[in-house]
Amino acid sequence: MVAHEDIVDDTVPNAPDCYKLIKPQQISFISYPYEWSFGQLKAAAMLTLRVQHEAFKHGFILKDASAFNVQFIESKPIFIDTLSFEPYAPGSPWVAYKQFCQHFLAPLTLMAHTDVELSKLMISHIDGVPLALASKLLPFSTRLNYSLATHIHLHSKMQRKHADAAGTDSTAKAKSAQLSEQGMRGLIESLANTVEKLNWKMPETEWGNYYAQTNYSDQAGEEKRALVDRFLGRIPDPLTVIQDFGANTGEFSRIAAKHCTLVVSQDIDPVAVELNYRENSANGPKNILPLIQDFSSPSPAIGWGNAERSSFLERSQCDALLVLALIHHLAINNNVPLSNIAKLLSSITKWLIIEFVPKADSQVIRLLATREDIFVNYTAQGFEAAFSEYFSIESTENVRDSERTLYLMKSLPKL
Repeated sequence: MVAHEDIVDDTVPNAPDCYKLIKPQQISFISYPYEWSFGQLKAAAMLTLRVQHEAFKHGFILKDASAFNVQFIESKPIFIDTLSFEPYAPGSPWVAYKQFCQHFLAPLTLMAHTDVELSKLMISHIDGVPLALASKLLPFSTRLNYSLATHIHLHSKMQRKHADAAGTDSTAKAKSAQLSEQGMRGLIESLANTVEKLNWKMPETEWGNYYAQTNYSDQAGEEKRALVDRFLGRIPDPLTVIQDFGANTGEFSRIAAKHCTLVVSQDIDPVAVELNYRENSANGPKNILPLIQDFSSPSPAIGWGNAERSSFLERSQCDALLVLALIHHLAINNNVPLSNIAKLLSSITKWLIIEFVPKADSQVIRLLATREDIFVNYTAQGFEAAFSEYFSIESTENVRDSERTLYLMKSLPKL
């Protein structure tokens, strides 16, 4: 669980039923389940069940089992909702069972058995993937798995049955259902076994195997790593949060981790992010948070009044930003003008390390092979002119044995 400290505050009314005032550890970056890799969501699910198991031993249960109750700190899932606990009433069912299945089991099963991208359903379904929807989308083979048939397919059928019978005796019976302590332990154990057996067979993707296929020579790759390290070392301001856009499997995030408290390491490819998470969990460093993020269409603000879950841009303020081998995808693949990119990046960060990939680079040649080259301003001069409207260029270094250039920039004061 998240750490807390006792607070003595004379301004807080001395309520008769107030035992203690506590302040939870403040988290520097909040992430959401639809931004996590398969491994992260699975770890969060197992943590939630472990918390429920420990609480039950002390006479408490979780009344909430939302995936939003978990955050990742130092590469580990941490439970943050202190107010989710309530005393256990003997014989009562686990009221958070449905929520656990919708927030964890349904999306994990869809990711493992149908398509990993279905985790994005959590954006349009803020209280988890409806079990009826999950049941429709899952392959028939999951109905032959006893645990998945019970916790998803049969669970969905029972939900529909009681919804159709609203106000009848069957609904009253459902609400008064009893579950023994042994039954409660059996339910939690069954869910844990079901989640533990879910595995995602990662496909081969362009970005998941990026560093094996990159057009960098060994010398150029080593030069780029050294330049990024040197540029970060030249930033005079203290660095708490560094964002790494297009981080792939996190090679440069690990360099940045030596210079700051937290690196938010984001990429569009679920395989790359999963590999990044596995590497950090196993070998460190622990101050990297891998996330799935499409920078051309980032996570929106969702929920009541679009205020329950903040947008990516609302959460992405940082001290420094890495944008390496990404500019050509944004400008050419997504048709975003360089000035628009520069303006948006300047609203996020004070310091920017960005790599310009020219048309002579083999990766850009490949992008332009199947489309008309209408990008007349996509040149080094056009890039510098666009970014100079929002940044001062502090340093420029060509990456030896490549066509690429690395820039260190500082955001201009806002007028």
